Amino acid sequence: MTTTHGFDGRYGRLEAIWIKRAHRGPMDPVDVANLLEGQGVAGSVDRSRRRQVTILSQEAWAACMRELNATLDPSARRANLLVSGIELARTRDRVLRIGDTRLLIGGEVTPCERMEEAQMGLQAVMRPDWRGGAFAQVLAGGSIHVGDRVAWE
Repeated sequence: MTTTHGFDGRYGRLEAIWIKRAHRGPMDPVDVANLLEGQGVAGSVDRSRRRQVTILSQEAWAACMRELNATLDPSARRANLLVSGIELARTRDRVLRIGDTRLLIGGEVTPCERMEEAQMGLQAVMRPDWRGGAFAQVLAGGSIHVGDRVAWE
């Protein structure tokens, strides 16, 4: 497992992994997960061919929380992965490496009304600059661990 703790703009870190076992169900935090090529996070529901994995930036989430003067846990976003040190905005068609896996960014995750249920005003502050995160397809699967290095190819 390759990790980095000093971000220099080239590398980031996988901060958290969540698995959703049921539609509208809780987001279960795990330290290790398997990404399945062409499918998504093993054991997680609500995957589609296009939207196999969802990724949230820790920095974008923190900016939203500052703007709302709120302290929600990032799991409230309901994404599969939380990364830090990597900018997700406008990265469609780029390949993101997490550990030994490869993810093709398909586009922006548009924040839905569930964000308003979590915190009034959250949906609106997540709209600019892809703050709602990105969705991706798994090009090369494998095991990922919290602490893995994250980098653009």
